[in-house]
Amino acid sequence: MSEAIATIDLAAWRAGDAAEVERAVDEGLQRAGFLLVRGHGVDPELPKAVRAAARRFFALPDEVKEKYAVTVGGRGWIGPGREANGYAEGTETPPDLKETFAVGAETTTGDAAVDAEWFLPNVWPSEVTELRDLMTEYTAAMRAVSDELLALFASALGLPANPFRDLAARPTWTCNINHYPAMTVTGAPEPGQFRIGPHTDFGTVTVLDREPGAGGLQVFTEAEGWADAPYDPDALTVNIGDLLAYWSGERWPSGRHRVLPPHPDAPEEDLVSLIYFYELDHDAVVTPLAPPIGVVAQGPPVVSADFLRVRLDAITIG
Repeated sequence: MSEAIATIDLAAWRAGDAAEVERAVDEGLQRAGFLLVRGHGVDPELPKAVRAAARRFFALPDEVKEKYAVTVGGRGWIGPGREANGYAEGTETPPDLKETFAVGAETTTGDAAVDAEWFLPNVWPSEVTELRDLMTEYTAAMRAVSDELLALFASALGLPANPFRDLAARPTWTCNINHYPAMTVTGAPEPGQFRIGPHTDFGTVTVLDREPGAGGLQVFTEAEGWADAPYDPDALTVNIGDLLAYWSGERWPSGRHRVLPPHPDAPEEDLVSLIYFYELDHDAVVTPLAPPIGVVAQGPPVVSADFLRVRLDAITIG
């Protein structure tokens, strides 16, 4: 179990206990790019209801789910064999052992080309009608948590103002419901195959509500190598992505992680994770922080959409 991942309490930060929380954030993100976040204010019954509805969708026959089939980055069902996250690191791996139902931001800009790439309409299964309202409520809660985390992160670095207030006025985001089927369904993993291969996320923050398991989340740190991520039923698991790592001048590494394949000692283990990937406005210009906050020479400004597209293309199969 990783000891590098700090636990912070957003409620304490809201209550004015800022210095201690901000110090824990900075130190924890420098170590691992991951945090456990308590005091987030999300009703625990909400992710429980989303997960139950998602299980009803994933239990449908594949020929029914095919009506909602899309490729990586789309809105709908991303079936098994369509994604290999290890490719983001340049590692050719077998496809990830998962299926996904994905939704995303619908705050269209009026620019047809932009909207077709970043603000596609969501697709909702008629067979599980409750999923739409549940996911609408859940993603609104996740955006609120993400915005608060970005404000906290800016404050943790001693910045005089929160730059993300203007950079995330109409942000792109995706929320994936990942289903990791049992080994009795998938068969034994191929060599080098994972439920999700080793990778970093691409955006600013990722907020994860997960189920623990033998084939569960692992985090990589320089101090510990690969270690099981700690689990707290009252906490959300949060990691930063490549875009925020770049903005921090690489002070905070993008949290490298993987999800282990089904374990032979738990062949019936079947997990569902809710993963909210937050980004910025598609046209936001991100300028890295210079030393002494950043720890590398200041890089050039990047546009959020361009930065993300290269990485999304790398993990798509077919």
